[in-house]
Amino acid sequence: MTRSSGFKVGMGIVIAALAGIQNAAAQAPALSVDPSRLPGLGTIDARFQSYNLEMIEVTGGRFWKPYKASASAPSDRDADNIGNVPAGMNPDLYAYREPIDLSNPRLRALAAALAPAYMRVSGTWANTTYVAENDETPATPPNGFSGVLSRERWKGVIDFARAASAEIVTSLATSPGVRDAAGLWQSDQARRLFAHTRSAGGRIAAAEFMNEPNLAAMSGAPDGYDAAAYGRDFKVFVAFIRASAPNTIVLGPGSIGETAASPSSRQSSSDFISTRDLLVASGPGIDAFSYHHYGALSQRCSGIPGQTTPEAALSESWLASTDQTLAYYQSLRDEFAPDKPMWLTETAETACGGNPWASTFLDTFRYLDQLGRLARAGVQMVAHNTLAASDYGLLDEKTLRPRPSYWAALLWRRLMGTIVLDAGVHQGMHLYAHCRRGVRGAVALLAINTDRTTSAILRLPVSSERYTLSADRLQSAGVKLNGTALELGPNDELPQLAAVTSPPGSIEIGPATITFLTVGDAQNPACN
Repeated sequence: MTRSSGFKVGMGIVIAALAGIQNAAAQAPALSVDPSRLPGLGTIDARFQSYNLEMIEVTGGRFWKPYKASASAPSDRDADNIGNVPAGMNPDLYAYREPIDLSNPRLRALAAALAPAYMRVSGTWANTTYVAENDETPATPPNGFSGVLSRERWKGVIDFARAASAEIVTSLATSPGVRDAAGLWQSDQARRLFAHTRSAGGRIAAAEFMNEPNLAAMSGAPDGYDAAAYGRDFKVFVAFIRASAPNTIVLGPGSIGETAASPSSRQSSSDFISTRDLLVASGPGIDAFSYHHYGALSQRCSGIPGQTTPEAALSESWLASTDQTLAYYQSLRDEFAPDKPMWLTETAETACGGNPWASTFLDTFRYLDQLGRLARAGVQMVAHNTLAASDYGLLDEKTLRPRPSYWAALLWRRLMGTIVLDAGVHQGMHLYAHCRRGVRGAVALLAINTDRTTSAILRLPVSSERYTLSADRLQSAGVKLNGTALELGPNDELPQLAAVTSPPGSIEIGPATITFLTVGDAQNPACN
């Protein structure tokens, strides 16, 4: 073979390879959408996209230990707070953390950028937290409690909520410390919390009686607590709210871990109470049906069945678990509280503080897909756990700098309005549509390509503004918008979220990328 013929053969291979790439692109899933013709499905709460602060963040105490510290020796503060661990859990999974500084300007500014929102201050630790009577805070919790909420810390919550345009959602203490000699729940602590809130110029917009009552034993309830005891207590709680705080939304039951296929992975355990039994016992009284969803447990809880992997993070089975949990609790809502709105008051990548990749771009797909699915299904509120604690926080808990899912949350807040449109269900792309926030007649689309190797094609008949989120690696701590890294400015100012104009026709949604598209001249009748 001569050098010339070898060159021709080599070029032929290159040309063939390029042709293969072009054919692959041509075979990419294609979807044609006319934004002006998408029908309306319904509306969501203006505070649909919300977040949690764990009560243990407010009081200080033992929360999920960072993975890097998993082998470290316990500190003196760890030893002092050994009782601050949920019942039945391994104390080695937790480490002491100081109370979060809710006056921090960066934290306040980044939370305010997601406004309006509900800020849920709850979690397992709220069930056993004592509310201090006055400005003198006891050094140790009274009998029957495992933590203390000072008036100063609670005022910090109220001031933060005001600064961040957030409405407070919480739950109440239900541990042995709030009960009389016969074991009956007393409203004294609840009354004190509401009084402190009013005296500080705040309000509690919504309240659950108890965090995750179907896991009552782990959640600090008295020994032997069952559905009948919950029903008796819940009725007292509802009477208290109606008499003392009639404008507060009664949420319930706030259960976790059940689906139609498997009502609970712990159903055979003696410490599990079915939500159906809770609802039968409690009777009517809720204003909104609340529930929790985690698709799995994190690596921290590796001794308990139910983990997942980063390889599964973009799979349909993983993302669809959101629907499966909703379907189960929605069926109970339809039976016991028909027509009441659905609130998902706690969710994240995984329980037990999240996996190491919960803080990376990889989990942004779940975060946005979950918002899209739940809005389409009519859920009114989704509270991500947490704003700034552990691996699943939207912000890094030490630096308070945004993680990839925070930037996704910010784009959702700025672009996706409260009117939900029907973009259909399609293979090869997860597509969601809303009327654009604040722009009459305009439409915002969210296109998620979970395929790691193949692009998808979206065809629009009109020009659009494109915002594409991507990362060099899926498990990257950073994220890019239209190819530019998103970072806070030198004075913590948010960057300009600049769009790229796409002409009418085909738009390529790259492998493992997320794209928001806005169509200003859609003139969709549902958006006028």
